[in-house]
Amino acid sequence: MALTGERTVPGVAEENYWFRRHEVVYRKLVERCRDRDVLEAGCGEGYGADLIADVARSVVGLDYDESAVAHVRARYPRVDMRHGNLAELPLADGAVDVVVNFQVIEHLWDQGQFAAECARVLRPGGVLLMSTPNRITFSPGRDTPVNPFHTRELNAAELTELLETAGFAMESMLGVYHGARLAEIDARHGGSVIDAQIERALADAPWSADLLADIESVTIDDFDLVPGSADVPGRHIDDSLDLVAIAVRP
Repeated sequence: MALTGERTVPGVAEENYWFRRHEVVYRKLVERCRDRDVLEAGCGEGYGADLIADVARSVVGLDYDESAVAHVRARYPRVDMRHGNLAELPLADGAVDVVVNFQVIEHLWDQGQFAAECARVLRPGGVLLMSTPNRITFSPGRDTPVNPFHTRELNAAELTELLETAGFAMESMLGVYHGARLAEIDARHGGSVIDAQIERALADAPWSADLLADIESVTIDDFDLVPGSADVPGRHIDDSLDLVAIAVRP
């Protein structure tokens, strides 16, 4: 698949930090999908839907991009891949036990409509697993996203309000944070390995050997996925890199 910077894909050295930052959420939450019927709404390249297929009873993948749909159908045959609009999910009421939606809602214009659609297709007691960049740390000091592909970014309170308005009961709000080894990598690259990558991209400059080696070395174990804590420095939910909501349809 073409690299656009907006679809995280496995197996690309320069993309490894972002890929692992996405992958850790799948790995940590995949057990919520065991023996369940699952919809991944906005599945992109499809590696996550295929990972879920290891444990789920069934997995439906959905994406609006026709090239992504064709790619998933060819590469991940365990996924029942469909083309469709996330604002009008092509599933019957109460069709699935789990809806997975990782790093997608920030791209949608009608986020409330999508959240309501997730509630509609879930069975009673079903679970929505959703992740999104934390607006406070991803676009600091701004009301409009830095990323031109994002329509609206959310903080923890806004994401909670969005899901509760759609009828969900919040089970937990988790945050993705750099662990100890990534903190060391941050220090080696001017305090932020994220900024080091962005600066290279904006300057269209070659990767330094040290930066590329550090990026290639990142694994999911270098991230912490934990509830925010006001009592732990750097671990308030507003300090998180990504927000991860677990919400239940009553």
